[in-house]
Amino acid sequence: MLRDKNLVPLSRQHQHALALCVRIERAMPIADAKLADWQAEITQQFEAEIKVHFAAEEQIVFPAARRFGELNPLIDELLADHQWLRGCFAKAEARQISSTELLAFARRLSEHIRKEERQLFERLQELMLQPELGSLGQQLDLALENASQVCSLPNPTK
Repeated sequence: MLRDKNLVPLSRQHQHALALCVRIERAMPIADAKLADWQAEITQQFEAEIKVHFAAEEQIVFPAARRFGELNPLIDELLADHQWLRGCFAKAEARQISSTELLAFARRLSEHIRKEERQLFERLQELMLQPELGSLGQQLDLALENASQVCSLPNPTK
């Protein structure tokens, strides 16, 4: 299904995070000497975009989705993912994430994004009226204005 314009800003950020996940998976196995570079990049992306993204979902999208009881189990899963992923971001910031954990992080983040895109967003577009989606989009625009909208590009040194 074509993404509603009101959800496109979140989907665009999802693409940025998926690009990071793909790069991590392709770089495996990551040597210990390169781990600090990856951890720095993950921390930078979290601070620049993902932290604001998670907050927008938790404060705007998830409460709107909870109006539809069928989505509550999915929202609970997504919130649990956010908590787990925040733990990984914290480990990366502290430079304490291992190569194995880094791969698990990339896979879980990728799965999480696909759940949001394929299940949550698709269903919201079916359940919400266009004026509701428009209101959601306006709220998201305000919430996301502090995200830098970065897109990680491959670093040739990695």
